[in-house]
Amino acid sequence: MHQERQLHGQAALVTGGTTGIGRACAEALAAAGADVCVNYHDHPDRAREVAATLAERFGVRARAVAGDVSCEADVEGMFATTVDALGRLDILVSNAGIQADSAFTDMSLQQWQRVIEVNLTGAFLCARAAVRQFLRQQPRPERSRARGKIVFTSSVHQIIPWSGHANYAASKGGLELLMKTIAQELAPQKIRINAVAPGAIKTDINRTAWETAAAQQELCRLIPYGRVGETADIGPAVAWLVSDAADYISGTTLVIDGGMLLYPGFRTGG
Repeated sequence: MHQERQLHGQAALVTGGTTGIGRACAEALAAAGADVCVNYHDHPDRAREVAATLAERFGVRARAVAGDVSCEADVEGMFATTVDALGRLDILVSNAGIQADSAFTDMSLQQWQRVIEVNLTGAFLCARAAVRQFLRQQPRPERSRARGKIVFTSSVHQIIPWSGHANYAASKGGLELLMKTIAQELAPQKIRINAVAPGAIKTDINRTAWETAAAQQELCRLIPYGRVGETADIGPAVAWLVSDAADYISGTTLVIDGGMLLYPGFRTGG
């Protein structure tokens, strides 16, 4: 099969798929031939526009699907709608995430809980629903060597401590071991589970860090490669991870950070 359509005939769900990294992932999956359901929590018009664009641009089936990933009932409904629309599920990109930044001593319990609920509990609920669906349906080895594929959107902050973001860093650190643990448990069922860990990527959530030339220059002190990442750096990597080209990869985090984890402060010897 031509590489650009290597996901032809597969069905995908992308949570938080209407903006930023999530939208880039939805576009890359559709470009590779997958039918895609795009999950959203708010802004339904924007979600429907994204789905319509995917269908028109790539000739795939696409649909907007509402749901709060931190709500069990919403998640169950979201997956039922996806399977009803696409007939099955082969790929989950668990991308939905939020920040609620605060100095640790000022952080409210609500700020802590909401970030953990969306970023970690939401990932658990979506992954569980996806795995149950993978095991419920018949494998199609002519389409995918794996029975199902999950990619979590994590962060370099599953490794790098981040002052003022204790809730976010804790959620991503937990996500790493959630991914590894269920990858270990489910590999015998031919279900592959991985993650991507973006570094500094130009999205709305961190706009102030890159919006001006001065801000980008300051941010690039942390990035040995010398540029701030784009969402287009993430989507194709996710599409590759869920393709048969990556069939022997499971339980791994692909770090996409321009070298941020290379401890750039030590470039001159520390």
